[in-house]
Formats: sequence, C-alpha cells, structure tokens
Amino acid sequence: MKLGRLAVLLVAGSLTLGGCGGDRSAGQTGDTSSVAGKRLSIATGNTTGVYYVLGGGLANQIGKNIPGYQATAEATGASVENIQRVVRGDSDIAFTLADSAADAAAGKGSFTSPQPIRAIARLYDNYTQVVATTDSGVRSIADLKGKRVSTGSPNSGTEVIALRMLKAAGLDPDKDVTRQSLGLPESVQGIKDGGLDALIWSGGLPTPGITDLVTSLKDKVAFVPLDKVLAPMQAEHGQVYAAGTIAKDVYATPSEVSTITVPNLLVVNEKMDPALAESLARLLFDHKAELEKVHPSAKSITRDNAPKTEPVPLHDGAKKYYG
Repeated sequence: MKLGRLAVLLVAGSLTLGGCGGDRSAGQTGDTSSVAGKRLSIATGNTTGVYYVLGGGLANQIGKNIPGYQATAEATGASVENIQRVVRGDSDIAFTLADSAADAAAGKGSFTSPQPIRAIARLYDNYTQVVATTDSGVRSIADLKGKRVSTGSPNSGTEVIALRMLKAAGLDPDKDVTRQSLGLPESVQGIKDGGLDALIWSGGLPTPGITDLVTSLKDKVAFVPLDKVLAPMQAEHGQVYAAGTIAKDVYATPSEVSTITVPNLLVVNEKMDPALAESLARLLFDHKAELEKVHPSAKSITRDNAPKTEPVPLHDGAKKYYG
C-alpha cells in the first residue's frame, strides 16, 4: 500500500511540475507555430520602465483575446538582450528600440550577423532622458566629462544610445566618464544616494522610475537638453534619431526639454506562425483602449505608423493584417 501511494504521488508531482513550467518546446527553437494552448514570453525591460508596464498589459490582453494562449511579461535588460532572447527562442515577443533592431537586421553593432527577426508593429517613440544632480554642474552631454554616469543596463537600447551620445559630444565613454552599467531602479537609487552624478535613460513618457526620482528630489535634479548631439548622431547613424521635446507637464519641469526620440518596435522570430503574428497585430488595435489604460504611451500607437518598421521587415502575418 505504501509503495502504491508513493507511485501515485510521484506521478502527480510530475504532472504538477509540467503544468508550472509550461511546455515552450516550440519557443525554444524560435518556432511558435505549435504553441497554441501554451504560454508566450514577452521580453520587456526594467521593472520601473514603460516596456515592463505595457508588456504586462499586452500579456493580459493576449490571455483574454487570443484563444488558447497565455502570456507573461518578463523583466530584462531590454533592447539588445530582448532581440537575443527572441533569436534563441527564450522569448516569443520582444520590445526593442528601432536603432538596436536596425543593427540586428543588418548584422552590425552588437550583432555579428543579420538576425532572424521580424516586426509586428512600430509602437510609440522612446524619449532619451538624461537627468543630473543640479550641484554636479552638468548642463550638456559634454559636461558629463569626469562625472559618474549610469549608461543603462548591459545590452540595452539605453546603453546603445548613451554610448553614441557620449561619442557625439566628443567624449570617450571608457575614459572620460566613470561609467556604470545599471538598470533604471539602480540608477535612480544611485542618484538618490549620491553615488551618481547623472543617469541616461531611453523610455516612454512618463517613465515611472524617472517620475519617482524627480518627485523625490525635486529641484535637486534637472533634465539635460540634448539638442547639441542630435546632428552628429544623425550624421553617423541616420534618421532613426529625431528631435523631440519633453513637455513641462510630463514631469512638472520649469520648461520643456529638448531631447532625442527613437521609435520602438514589437518584434518576433521570423519562424512565428503567421496566424499568431496576424493575431498579435490585430490585438494592438482591437484592444488599444485597454492598453492605453495601462500606460498612456499606447495612445501613440497608430494604424498608419505601425507598418513603418524599416529596415526591419514586417512578419508575413502582420503584413497580412495591415494589407
């Protein structure tokens, strides 16, 4: 009798483990053609950034509106790491900055060869946000020389932009600044604790972590204008970088701040089932109102701009949806 009960327990345990872990065998190869009834992983970003917040909302809508699918938003280092995760099959869907995605498609920058990614949609624009303590004397990117600066998580889109901005200002990122590769929560805490003079962040507006920082420290921190580095960045890297402004009401700043914007893309592996890719594209617009309630950045997702993902090709399924 004891042996019989033990056998039953072992079988039950193996079933429980299988249910908790999920079967992502299709996702492990980047092929989601047979993932129906299983869980999708969405690679997002830092927990206090917009990717994570909006990714959670997207996961919720997938579970409610795409039959047979459930999804989970995973905290990551963001853009470059997210693309790597999708290529490896560790994630099925990913948020990424368009400059990092363009590098992946071309096989340059952080990528040694063209990566098998496809776009579902162009989303909202990211705003580059550089915040410095007022007593640091930082009023421009060039002023970061000799300062302690967080350039974002390793393999993140923020890091790509941060290093390019420093170079555009005539600085050597490895010699002219004391660079720390920190996620947004750690960067914000570093400013609060006095361990950092400035942080660089690329995210939607408002970014919760930046809101926390400026609300906590008020006039002890200030945004750094980026207009002086835009032209050299465009000359080197193209029109993926554009001029933008952070309005006064976003973070209750004394005036609007000039900044640099970069589009965000939602990407998947090229092997994703076209029917699923089409459903994901449709979901963004059929349930846009619900996503807007999760974060206001979703208001900037438009049907006209969504297919404009060049040089990253649209997935065939998404292309079918957009017509």
